[in-house]
Amino acid sequence: MSTIKDVAALAGVSFTTVSHVLNETRPVSADARRRVLAAVEEIGYLPSAVARSLRKSETKIIGVLVPNVNNPFFAELVVGVEECCRLAGYSVFLCNSDNDPRRQQQYMRTLLEKRVDGLLLSSAGDAAALARIFKLATVPAVTVDRLVPGARADRVSVNNLDGASKAVRHLVGLGHRKIGCISGPAEFEVTQERVEGWRRAQEEAGFNADEQLLIESDFSSSGGYEAARQLLSTHPDMTALFASNDLMALGALRAAAEIGIKVPQQLSIVGFDDIELSSYVFPGMTTVGCSIRELGREAGRVLIDRIENPGAPLKDVQLTPRLVLRESTAAPRA
Repeated sequence: MSTIKDVAALAGVSFTTVSHVLNETRPVSADARRRVLAAVEEIGYLPSAVARSLRKSETKIIGVLVPNVNNPFFAELVVGVEECCRLAGYSVFLCNSDNDPRRQQQYMRTLLEKRVDGLLLSSAGDAAALARIFKLATVPAVTVDRLVPGARADRVSVNNLDGASKAVRHLVGLGHRKIGCISGPAEFEVTQERVEGWRRAQEEAGFNADEQLLIESDFSSSGGYEAARQLLSTHPDMTALFASNDLMALGALRAAAEIGIKVPQQLSIVGFDDIELSSYVFPGMTTVGCSIRELGREAGRVLIDRIENPGAPLKDVQLTPRLVLRESTAAPRA
């Protein structure tokens, strides 16, 4: 590979002049600058990012760690993060923990060892272990969507309680009283808030949620499918279902079809997140959510602001979700 000395020899200048041109650390004559850039182009010289990071104490790399890249929510989230970081001059290093807390900890340590300038994390679980790593790390960090209790980091999320309440209020407004809930893993704050929204909306309407219609699963289509089959087989009088994310709602839609239950004529289903896929299934999925890409962009903005202003107060940013009406909900049959 070519070196900075090769560039200097071809351009007829000192290697310190080449360094000043490439790093813009000192004014250089227009003629010398032109010859250096021409030499760089001719021999295809690439500056060492490692050397530059050691000089400047920065890598211009953001580490992003998500629990499942197969989940369209996180795919859309990462696109938003990358858009924001790219415009600010940062590259994104993406790690997928595959919902494995142990792998998540390994990736966390790897990213910190690589001296990333900032870390953006959506938790795969084991909040206590993550909080301990955050205490040891000095890198600016943001938690997004699935937050980490006890971690000293900025937070960017959706207002889960408000979104779940909106979803269930919609079902109540249609006349439903037997409303099931497929929750995510109980350890996550996002799960707890969405289940609380399911309960609260029914209490506000003057009746209590039927806790027998609450079932825990994971945030996947298969999890929603299995949970919905169980609920529908044990509670045939259930007329509506709130799923804690859209993937679970899509699994429930499949389960209902296999059993022979028509949606929305016999069962209304509402999801959460508003992933792009929800508008293309049949029937289209009613859901609540905000722009997932905007959530990612906001997380990126908060992290970059933290990098540039390390002493600023911690931020807790919540985006307000909206109800998106499609074809999967209707009034219950008389």
